[in-house]
Amino acid sequence: MKDKNKFAVTPPMGWNSYDYYDTSVTEEQVKANVAYMAENLKEYGWEYVVVDIEWYSYDTGSQREKYQYIPFWKVEMDEYSRLLPCEQKFPSAKGGRGGQPLADYVHDLGLKFGIHIMRGIPRNAAHAHTAILGSKMRANDIADPSNICQWNPDMYGIRPEAEGAQEYYDSIFALYAEWGVDFVKCDDICRMDMPSAKKEIEMLHEAIMKSGREIVLSLSPGPALVEEAWHYETYANMWRITDDFWDKWELLLPMFYRCELWQDHVREGCFPDCDMLTLGRLGKGFDGKGWECNFTKEEQKTMMTLWCIFRSPMMIGAELTLLDDFTKSLLTNREVLGLLKHSEGARQIYRDEKRVIWCSRDTSEEKYYLAVFNLSKAGEVEIPWERVENYGIVERKGVELWSGESVELDGKESIFVPEHGAKLLKMY
Repeated sequence: MKDKNKFAVTPPMGWNSYDYYDTSVTEEQVKANVAYMAENLKEYGWEYVVVDIEWYSYDTGSQREKYQYIPFWKVEMDEYSRLLPCEQKFPSAKGGRGGQPLADYVHDLGLKFGIHIMRGIPRNAAHAHTAILGSKMRANDIADPSNICQWNPDMYGIRPEAEGAQEYYDSIFALYAEWGVDFVKCDDICRMDMPSAKKEIEMLHEAIMKSGREIVLSLSPGPALVEEAWHYETYANMWRITDDFWDKWELLLPMFYRCELWQDHVREGCFPDCDMLTLGRLGKGFDGKGWECNFTKEEQKTMMTLWCIFRSPMMIGAELTLLDDFTKSLLTNREVLGLLKHSEGARQIYRDEKRVIWCSRDTSEEKYYLAVFNLSKAGEVEIPWERVENYGIVERKGVELWSGESVELDGKESIFVPEHGAKLLKMY
């Protein structure tokens, strides 16, 4: 089996159900987004379809005025303490088929299938003393009732040293491998809030390697701990460098600092994760109505530009079937998305309260990229040419990749950038 760093050589690109559906996405809704992606986005590199939190829980969203996650509610689970798709939301799971029918549907359209899990073992399993496949221990033997998530009531943390603990993780990933899962987002683990979390990351990695299937491992929520960079790079493929990211300028602004902090840790198979792209129609699962992206069009370009030059994983949060033409144009710009697969060495070479400058190198030809971000009002943004040249960029002409327009900067000290906007230049 390949080393886990080969599971995702370039940043994973796809769609995640959370930002639009919250806990309540159904099989029918997932399939609608899968079909849209296959027809409209696959050719641009979008390939993962990730079903986010509580796909195993019943009645999700029915008490949203009180709870995001209904405490101690019914979940679908097998006799070995392993959560299964809720048949109320995923009818194809009936008859013990689990997630395989939906995975097959995704694969048949040339895409890849992913799921969200919480760290640990179901509380319902611990209370019921259910079995663990491959061990004589039971769920209550490996569960630590003092080790809990602060925001989700579904799971107890694992006692890593307990007999049966690794067997439990091995068993769930063996099941996911049978289904055909290609991507697992594990939550309540990235920040290492609980003492067992660091060890549990290692256990997840071991379980994946034993499963015999190439399963990308994504860790949430952030911010990740930069002092643990080696650990993330060794045991995971991507890890969140921020808490949940939403469509607010005050949340986008700190991402320049976060990307600067993590820029030296981007490499093949290992990607610090800026979180989902909050574009298009969002939030129906949160308030029953949803909203259109609160970013201006220029702020949306800024987000896309930073994510791409930094080479973050790219997960769309919007309902795909409701994408407008502008949003679709952002997601299908081949030249901009090309940075994810054909660039390296991205560096933030300048940042102050008004402007940010990033540079990177193209790996398919002798070209460079220069990204100029305007954090202030529309106007001329000064380019620190000495720093740009020290990076290796000597040419002062190129193409602006969002507009496709030729740009000649020889003899010019600045470039016009709209308010909160970005210019992404491929320099010739």
